Amino acid sequence: MSGEVPTRSQRMRRVLSGPRPEAVPALVGRACALVGLVDIAAGVFPRFRHSRMHTIAEVLPGALGPFAAALSLSAGMLLLLLAHGLKRAKRRAWRASVVLLPAGAMAQFTYRHSIVGVLVSLALLAPLLRHRDQFSALPDPRSRWRALANFVLMGAGSLALGLVIVSVHPNRMVGDPSLADRITHVLYGLFGFEGPVDYQGNTSWTVAFSLGALGLLTAITTIYLAFRPEHPAARLTAEDEARLRALLDKHGGRDSLGHFALRRDKAVVFSPSGKAAVTYRVVSGVMLASGDPIGDVEAWPGAIERFMDEARAHSWTPAVMGCSETGGEVWTRETGLDALELGDEAVVDVADFSLAGRAMRNVRQMVKRIERAGYETRVRRVRDLGDAELDRIRRAAEDWRGTDTERGFSMALGRIGDPADGDCLIATAHKADERPGPYGDLKAILHFVPWGTDGASLDLMRRDRSADPGMNELLIVASLQAAPRLGITRVSLNFAMFRSALARGEKIGAGPVLRAWRGLLVFLSRWFQIESLYKFNAKFRPRWEPRFVVYRASGDLPRIGFAAMQAEGFVNLALPLPRFLRRRTVTSRVCAHAVTERDVRAA
Repeated sequence: MSGEVPTRSQRMRRVLSGPRPEAVPALVGRACALVGLVDIAAGVFPRFRHSRMHTIAEVLPGALGPFAAALSLSAGMLLLLLAHGLKRAKRRAWRASVVLLPAGAMAQFTYRHSIVGVLVSLALLAPLLRHRDQFSALPDPRSRWRALANFVLMGAGSLALGLVIVSVHPNRMVGDPSLADRITHVLYGLFGFEGPVDYQGNTSWTVAFSLGALGLLTAITTIYLAFRPEHPAARLTAEDEARLRALLDKHGGRDSLGHFALRRDKAVVFSPSGKAAVTYRVVSGVMLASGDPIGDVEAWPGAIERFMDEARAHSWTPAVMGCSETGGEVWTRETGLDALELGDEAVVDVADFSLAGRAMRNVRQMVKRIERAGYETRVRRVRDLGDAELDRIRRAAEDWRGTDTERGFSMALGRIGDPADGDCLIATAHKADERPGPYGDLKAILHFVPWGTDGASLDLMRRDRSADPGMNELLIVASLQAAPRLGITRVSLNFAMFRSALARGEKIGAGPVLRAWRGLLVFLSRWFQIESLYKFNAKFRPRWEPRFVVYRASGDLPRIGFAAMQAEGFVNLALPLPRFLRRRTVTSRVCAHAVTERDVRAA
């Protein structure tokens, strides 16, 4: 242990020095945004600064006024775009700013003859050069979807700013053009053509250069984002996967979420000894890990330190979703981060499960009713299924997914029937129909991943919408009853967010704050099914294991929550591909469609 990781005091010194953003990059980023606004104002408003010298320069033959206005406008827009990167100490943002600030200063002097504007730009350039060693963060993983987002946002911004540019010269405008004429003039100007609005003197050139600069800036940034080399957020290599499987073979029984680390859209960092690892994905600048570290607990600090080093190197916000109580204690102790209870995981001990008793009456009656309707169940290891049946199950799971977006990240494997996942379980429900569907008598699917050698963890639930309600209950009961012959002693079901608040809020004596919090959760359940998923889990009388989110500062929680919703598939900022072009993958354990309202009403 001592040879694997630094001492505790050394780790704490590193924690205190990062990965929080440094004061200088944050201050410079804000100042950069301010200078960008000044440059935009200088390029847009004709009387931003009165100057007799400017009045003479505007009417001189070959004057640089219109061109300098466009340069000032472009520099200001780019500085606004770079401000966020400077706050996060990005090296490329620093390089671009060092080039743009002198260009903005030159435009301020040439067009406005503003000594103050020049001094402001140079005053910002000085700390950039002096503290250049603090701007060392590496670039983020990137996707070409950002090109589309840039085109939409920059196009809308250019249109709005163009309307301002067209309208701030009322004294030199010929006639009284309508709003439609002004919008038309802006659209023409963005593409470099003359529109229907006319001005006296050189103002037409100033407006034309400014609109052309906005259009060119939108085109250049979009083309750059579209054709730059793409670096996916994360990809688990074959070598990394093999190392993770070796760790899971030895230590996979510790965490029910361990097998989900084998998702192939995650990246991984290993401890120096290779005895522990942390898997993660970067979403919107958040370095999002899930579950506990994989491997030997004694080696966890080394893997956690590597994770924090990676976050610091890229200026990412570190976060952990769904770690256990033990994992949360190690994370907070080794990094100085904070932990907050996120919800509870439902775990059923097979030896204690029984359908007998009043508490299980609803489940028992539902299962008996479905069995009388002619349904039968089969619970098998993936390796025991033939290729044809596996293919049919994959296609059915894809077709029955129910949403256009693949959901799941922290508690979803993202695939079914991979040859490397032979220990996974598949529970299926079957009913012979007079008119068999495209998947024969298959009506519902449950997929479980291994939890060590004696456990299983629920991955996904899918069912044919035409099947009777209660398929999920039927298959969970069948899986629990088949568990002993498969050597399984414990089964992890769904994760219930904010379970304790829902449970305590409905009890007699709950205070007004707790009742209000529960009421909000019930309201949000209309979209996320928070309450229905909790009630579904509770029917099987599980024991509840708390899960935590680990974060750096309270101010990061909204950003972490948004990134987690993106990773889980509840928020999709990209346009979906046509269905026939999507990869044949399946998820997810915590998705909203896992338990349908029809199932809840039937229960």
